Amino acid sequence: MACASAVASENHSSTKDEQLFKIAADISPQRIEQDITTLVSFGTRHTLSETESETRGIGAARRWIKSEFDKISVECGGCLEVFFQSEVISGERRIPDATEVVSVIAIQRGVSDPNKYVLMSGDIDSRVTDVMNYTSDSPGANDNASGVAGTLEAARILSQYKFNGSIVYAALAGEEQGLFGGRILAEYAQANNWQLKAVLNNDMIGNIEGVNGVINNTTARIFAEGTRHTESPQEARLRRFTGGEVDSPSRNLARYIDKIADTYIENLDTMVVYRLDRFRRGGHHRPFNDLGYPGVRIMETNENYNRQHQDLRTENGIAYGDTIDGVDFDYAAKLTALNAVSLASMSWAPKPPIQVAIEGAVQPSTTLRWAPLNATENPQLAGYKIYWRYTDAPQWQFSRFVGNVNKFTLENVVIDNYFFGVASVSHDGTESPVVYPGAAGAFGE
Repeated sequence: MACASAVASENHSSTKDEQLFKIAADISPQRIEQDITTLVSFGTRHTLSETESETRGIGAARRWIKSEFDKISVECGGCLEVFFQSEVISGERRIPDATEVVSVIAIQRGVSDPNKYVLMSGDIDSRVTDVMNYTSDSPGANDNASGVAGTLEAARILSQYKFNGSIVYAALAGEEQGLFGGRILAEYAQANNWQLKAVLNNDMIGNIEGVNGVINNTTARIFAEGTRHTESPQEARLRRFTGGEVDSPSRNLARYIDKIADTYIENLDTMVVYRLDRFRRGGHHRPFNDLGYPGVRIMETNENYNRQHQDLRTENGIAYGDTIDGVDFDYAAKLTALNAVSLASMSWAPKPPIQVAIEGAVQPSTTLRWAPLNATENPQLAGYKIYWRYTDAPQWQFSRFVGNVNKFTLENVVIDNYFFGVASVSHDGTESPVVYPGAAGAFGE
């Protein structure tokens, strides 16, 4: 018979699982459709477009987005800190003249560890064929009203809960002109010493019909780079002998989201792509990766290039342009749910383990050690779980909960044959992403 504490733990875990399933179920395709419709109605959201009008251009769009975050905050008793974040950009190839690039940021502060952040973003701006054309209609329904609508919807649902860590909801500007909004926010996070553990960039989450003719609403891609961009020569030399090329924090963040999809999101299989972004292309997670933060891009599997960066027109019977009829709102809701559940799980979980180290060369067993987490910041901490997998396996295969200790030896598990990592576990069963030992896998201290 199970002891009372074990039964209580199981019941608590079940309750948290129910909450995560409820978060996924509460994401509304109808509200996402309404938000995309409103964003499209501004005609164009080009970074260089009109800012004074209340009905057209980037200025009207960002003011509307802020008003939506403000409404959400009112409904949750002021739980969001909502503000514009801006910087004047000039002398750039795509922004030659002085232009204020303005993003909209909303922060939901955590109750015990407010300086631990996870972030969800979408891009405000849109474009047509000529990236400098800021007057023509540019609906940007999928690219990327879908990502902004998803971020707003995630805020609506998650603001009904309290979390240990903080959640940032970001509608970023200037993406098409050079990833400026992301760069401004990443530098802000660095300047303010945010312990930013995850950046989920959502860029095109509503298209299910590929230009190749494939129609698929059951898969999504998670792009995640390997070796951390900020790696030093000394760290690179150590990695050469100990591994970690496929275990950057971004990769283990992607594995975490993939596991969330398998557990909580019905009819969704995520494909982790071992690349920063699509081939020779980029997105707004990159400025965060540039500063060493774990960041991934979440998006549809099958892109339709006839609907991306195109003037509105019909040629040879083919309709070009990013119009709202190309968005599947149920699919956008599904990917929004993936984000929301991932953010909730990470924000309820303790901080990822710190100072993870490993030893076991020329020995029959493997020992992992890590520093204790701050108990005040992580009152939910129950202990730690060690994960390991074969070196050619894409996802973690084996695990063992080892309790609230800071060192553990896996007897007769040879270090040469596996990759290893450690996750923090809360009393309700929620876990942090897995941290690979050493600088190659560290999520930051």
